[in-house]
Amino acid sequence: MTQDGPRSAAYAECERIVQDGDPDRAVSVGFAAEDRRDGLWALYAFVHETAAIPNHVSQPLPGEIRLQWWRDRLTGSDAEPEAAGQGSPMATALIETVRRYDLPVDAFERYLDARIFDLYSDPMGDRREFEAYAGETQSAIVMLSAMILDRSAAPAAAEAAGHAGVAAGAALVLRDADRHRARHQVFVPADILGATGLDASGWLNGGPPTEPARQAMIAFAQDHLTKADAQIGRLATSVRPALLPALYAAHRVTRKTPSATEPLRRLWFYWRTMRR
Repeated sequence: MTQDGPRSAAYAECERIVQDGDPDRAVSVGFAAEDRRDGLWALYAFVHETAAIPNHVSQPLPGEIRLQWWRDRLTGSDAEPEAAGQGSPMATALIETVRRYDLPVDAFERYLDARIFDLYSDPMGDRREFEAYAGETQSAIVMLSAMILDRSAAPAAAEAAGHAGVAAGAALVLRDADRHRARHQVFVPADILGATGLDASGWLNGGPPTEPARQAMIAFAQDHLTKADAQIGRLATSVRPALLPALYAAHRVTRKTPSATEPLRRLWFYWRTMRR
């Protein structure tokens, strides 16, 4: 897609944000059809921005206000994306993308509703609740990406997107465990903690006693990853780039820190997945 003037600058700003802050998604865009990349940049910049809100607020209310701002932008009635975006290049690009690809606004609203959980210190419920949360914050983004890439082929990716999103969500919970502990947040499902002899406070304490729960969370992620992997070969190559970031996040669930060869590992994984 080629845009002129302010809209071109808006998409360029989205690309910069994703390139700087989300290398998994940034690299995956290179595997997408060139005329669909602007839409992905806009969607991924929005996800990066909204997922990072807890890092920039010290109380839940300012975070909820930011989420509501995005909800208002997406549900507004302004005819032009520039007006609907209220001066935000990212919002302008996202609104243009939603309209161009006829993306379901209710999926964005559910995503924003689910992100409210990130602002509070209420512990996660059981696995079913976690799957619902990951479905709205991870799997939904995979499906929206697939709709941008190839609307006709996207429905066939729904099952893979569902499992890949939950697997990625579990992997990200382990990756961000120390940051969550600093905020007194528990994202590990309560029934996984209970099965390993812990409660929320025990998980927050960290240390060796939490290792069984960590291993159980890895197994939970890998179970969903196996189910997602089984679907990939059946999908059109046009929609596979939508799944690459989630699949890669889940595949590295056992690694606590990135290695020096991470860029090469990521590129090889993406290349191999696209050619199954």
